[in-house]
Amino acid sequence: MVQFPRWQLFLVIAVLIAGVAFAAPNLLDRDTADSLPGWAPSQQVNLGLDLQGGSHLLIEVDLDYVVREQLDNLVDSLRGDLRKAGLGYTDLGVDGDAATFTLRDASTIDRTRQIVRDLAGDILVDVSDTGTFRLTYTPQALDARRRNVVEQSIEIVRRRIDELGTREPSIQRQGDDRILVQLPGVRDPERVKEIIGKTAKMTFRFVDENADPNGTRAPAGTEYLFSDNERNSAGNLFRYAIKKRVMVSGESLTNAAPNFQDAQPVVSFSFDAVGGKRFCEATRQNVGVRFAIVLDDEVISAPVIRSAICGGSGIISGGFTVQETQDLALLLRAGALPAPLTYLEERTVGPGLGADSIAAGKIASLLGLVLVIVFMAATYGLFGVMANVALLVNLLLILAALSGLQATLTLPGIAGIVLTIGMAVDANVLIFERIREETHNGRGPVTAIDAGYRRAITTITDSNLTTLIAAFLLLIFGTGPVRGFAITLSLGLVPSMFTALMLTRLLMVTWLRRKRPQALAI
Repeated sequence: MVQFPRWQLFLVIAVLIAGVAFAAPNLLDRDTADSLPGWAPSQQVNLGLDLQGGSHLLIEVDLDYVVREQLDNLVDSLRGDLRKAGLGYTDLGVDGDAATFTLRDASTIDRTRQIVRDLAGDILVDVSDTGTFRLTYTPQALDARRRNVVEQSIEIVRRRIDELGTREPSIQRQGDDRILVQLPGVRDPERVKEIIGKTAKMTFRFVDENADPNGTRAPAGTEYLFSDNERNSAGNLFRYAIKKRVMVSGESLTNAAPNFQDAQPVVSFSFDAVGGKRFCEATRQNVGVRFAIVLDDEVISAPVIRSAICGGSGIISGGFTVQETQDLALLLRAGALPAPLTYLEERTVGPGLGADSIAAGKIASLLGLVLVIVFMAATYGLFGVMANVALLVNLLLILAALSGLQATLTLPGIAGIVLTIGMAVDANVLIFERIREETHNGRGPVTAIDAGYRRAITTITDSNLTTLIAAFLLLIFGTGPVRGFAITLSLGLVPSMFTALMLTRLLMVTWLRRKRPQALAI
């Protein structure tokens, strides 16, 4: 163990250089670090919400909206299928948590029942003797749909926040229908709320030219929607009669980006292969018809189709500002929320609390570091000084790992670092105590150090491995602060083993070769 191969020497040097390179950006401010050359490490340690302040949002997903939307789609599908089958009906619509209608001819109940079953297999059908149908979704289907909606909402919220450039957001499910969002360092929570909360459901539909947009009741298959910013002569938002049938949905979008056309801000978009083909066919067959672009039940624009629009791309214009085109493109890229969101709780954590936490963490870390250094030097002399050098390098490697992996440092994470300071010298203590025993048994310096490392390495591996397993389990099953503690504890254990078994041994071997002592002062 006192032999130190050349490859191990190069490994130690490489790790030290990498540690310095990845830890150094933390000495710079954020703008300076971001301006470093592309080949140079520029990541800094991300501070959590409790250290640098930020926004805390608790959001509720409107699951009832999902059920209503499903029932509305069921009603639209039923209307077409019943008409195609030539079955007369009345009062088709949504009543509470069910879709209902009454047959004009009760003798067609069996035919209608089969049509309903072919339409969807997860529907409960209740039929009266007079031919009144009441259709509800099964509890299993509703539970599965609600679960999927919450998971989909979390993913879309994550995409939208990531596109905003927020560093290390925390987005977690809470309960059955809530999402907890924590955004460290965010100073404009209102814009974040606006971006997150928009449904961003875009559809391409035709304007119903035969319907009066100023009528009191829209014809079947048509609905009245207001313009996003277009106003009539009275100064009110213009109202359109829009056909409910969706020709192309926003789900077919593959990209959206802010752009300029005739010096005006616009949003350019592109479809996938299927969406591009449907868009091309719809515009080819309806030249001269107004085609409405609808976003969240508002008409952004309704241009007249002059010619077939093929190629799978297009432009959305509507008197936008540059910021509005950027936000709209962001929303369309991230995808549409499946249900509206409601903000139940909003808290802003000021940076003052974070500064106090950082100051307390610094005091605890420095106090622990000083006490460990003094104890090791007083107890083991020169060997203790070598262990202290390894301890400082260990802290450097922890900082480098936090920066390189872009892990978030929280107050419990600082507690993990403080604990790591005390644990980092455990391996050296085991080795030094073993060397002391071998020295008392009459061994020479070389054989005592060799035996100390050889016989202590198993104990070192076992103790660190068990702690690493515990930290790994905390990382898997823990949330929030527990995960922060587990991350820093894990990142501290690996470098501590490296510095004890490689760096401290390198220092001891170098000292042995140069001084060739006759006895060990330990």
